[in-house]
Amino acid sequence: MVIDLVVTKTDDGFISEVPSIKGCESWAHKEEEVIEKSLELVNYYLNLNLEEEIVVDKARKEKNKTIYKLIFDKDKK
Repeated sequence: MVIDLVVTKTDDGFISEVPSIKGCESWAHKEEEVIEKSLELVNYYLNLNLEEEIVVDKARKEKNKTIYKLIFDKDKK
């Protein structure tokens, strides 16, 4: 499964959202932290195995936004 993660740089940190999962949003001072928090939320919302590997692939950058692709196997148990 592949879903988008959008990270936006703001004046006081970074905001992230996974547009395909309602309410899956986070904020942190550093980009690495906001990505980590987002991965935890994706695990929670999709009820994934916590040991499930999610590959974070930087897809593109647009002004103050960076779009990442989150790649994982949802059906793997």
